[in-house]
Amino acid sequence: MPLNRRKFLKKSAATGAGVAIAGAAAAPAQAAQASAAHAKQPKRYSLTVMGTTDLHGHVFNWDYFKDAEYSDKAGNAMGLARISTLVEQVRKEKGRRNTLLLDAGDTIQGTPLTYYYAKVDPITAKGGPVHPMAQAMNAIGYDAAALGNHEFNYGIETLRKFEDQLRFPLLGANAVDAKTLKPAFPPYFIKKFHVPGAPPVKVAVLGLTNPGIAIWDKAYVQGRLAFPGLEEQAAKWVPKLKAMGADVVVVSAHSGSSGTSSYGDQVPYVENAAANVARQVPGIDAVLVGHAHVEIPELKVVNEATGRTVVLSEPLCYAERLTLFDIELVFGKGRWEVESVAASLLNSNTVADDPKITRLLKDEHAEVVAYVNQVVGTATETLTTVDARYQDAPIIDLITKVQEDVVKAALAGTEYASLPVIAQASPFSRTSEIPAGKVTIRDLSGLYVYDNTLVAKLMTGAQIRAYLEYSAEYFVQTAADATVDVEKLTNANNRPDYNYDYVSGLRYEIDIAQAAGARIKNLTYDGAALDDTRQFVLAVNNYRANGGGAFPYVASAKELWSESTEIRTRIAEWVTAKGVLDPKDFASVDWKLTRDGTPVF
Repeated sequence: MPLNRRKFLKKSAATGAGVAIAGAAAAPAQAAQASAAHAKQPKRYSLTVMGTTDLHGHVFNWDYFKDAEYSDKAGNAMGLARISTLVEQVRKEKGRRNTLLLDAGDTIQGTPLTYYYAKVDPITAKGGPVHPMAQAMNAIGYDAAALGNHEFNYGIETLRKFEDQLRFPLLGANAVDAKTLKPAFPPYFIKKFHVPGAPPVKVAVLGLTNPGIAIWDKAYVQGRLAFPGLEEQAAKWVPKLKAMGADVVVVSAHSGSSGTSSYGDQVPYVENAAANVARQVPGIDAVLVGHAHVEIPELKVVNEATGRTVVLSEPLCYAERLTLFDIELVFGKGRWEVESVAASLLNSNTVADDPKITRLLKDEHAEVVAYVNQVVGTATETLTTVDARYQDAPIIDLITKVQEDVVKAALAGTEYASLPVIAQASPFSRTSEIPAGKVTIRDLSGLYVYDNTLVAKLMTGAQIRAYLEYSAEYFVQTAADATVDVEKLTNANNRPDYNYDYVSGLRYEIDIAQAAGARIKNLTYDGAALDDTRQFVLAVNNYRANGGGAFPYVASAKELWSESTEIRTRIAEWVTAKGVLDPKDFASVDWKLTRDGTPVF
């Protein structure tokens, strides 16, 4: 179908180490406040900073995997079209010239929409399209955005093209050139807000991104970019912004607030460092938090050096919420002082899509809907995840087979090519189904609901045994003579389904009559008892490889290879190449549940 999409608007000429843009005049209502009757009163100014984060390519309230309007049990709605409506409401209430709109990163990856314009009709092609996220964010009128780690998933060329298509800066004070250690992106953005009868209010926005990029997108950034810690870079830049006359300092950080890391000791920096930044670095007034995909209306942190309160807020991902920082300033002794900061959230489910955005991107949306409904193969039988959490299901074997094949091809010709490749996969969903007959990209993408990528790790037989024992803790201990209720058989100690792993290429039993830690029985490889000293290559998703789920040994194991292509994309490619999806090409019974040696099913 033809694509009406060349809607590019020239971005501002904002380049260099930082971006400074002069703001507009105050709203008429505010000017009226400066009457002679109040001449002796201190000047005041109210600023509202709006923020989104982790948009992950969600423009519309649409689920491309289900080919339907998005819905969930909580009644949420998502998409930038909804955010646009909220933003316009706030601008109308507060006065457009008294507001700032920011994002905290992870914009161009996460849906078939973003995949399509990175891979199928790439924005990097000569005469290529303008990215839908650039079009939407330009139209809404964002002032600045921080870099997210997923901005790097499609390579630096795609990121730079996206950056070029924006009419606002992408900020990353701790994204530096690997050789010179100079900023590779603008570290900050400054905007002036004019107040009649007083000096302008200067607002500085410092952008910080995630050090984990050095791990997660190593293939793209190694030797080119480095990502030092958020705390040290904030400590470097905030004093400079204050010296430049910033009255308000807002940090947009693609980093959660928990102070934890998922990558162990592989990087000497904290992954979720936003609260640390607020606590350790003087001079910050507010922090827009990203990366963690959690909802934080308002979090107050006391700065250790000044005793001042710093306000943090994280809006829910996928454009489901909009953060508002309401900042009150007073002018006295020749300068503006921040008097108070309060944060709150607006819910996208309270408004309708902005027709400006739906009209702007209806062609792109239609193009991607047609793409995901494209038939790529034929299934000989229906495959489902309904019982995959307690029985070895062929549909999960499809995932492990694809991962094995990709890793074997990647290691061909290397010193590790002769090692056996095994693979892990989890039963993410209890409702995924690939129907018999025509198979679409949407069917296959819905099987793997996370944006995980693939990593190859070097493991020993003993480590794999420990890995399986840990995984088997997922099952509730069930006596040999007890009635089995499948609804009560799993999720021991509230462990989620995505933290239970199959491992392909081995044969083993999980004896759920035994206590956790002593359940793996008859573990064999190639027909013989597993040799604890034998080396294996484990094809594993990046979440698990980086320590997600706290599985033993895998995070610290030697990494042999990694990539940034999503596993669900690899599944679609595999099926497309095969043409026919037949379980005989990928399915095998690798494991089963037993009780005292007797199979449960």
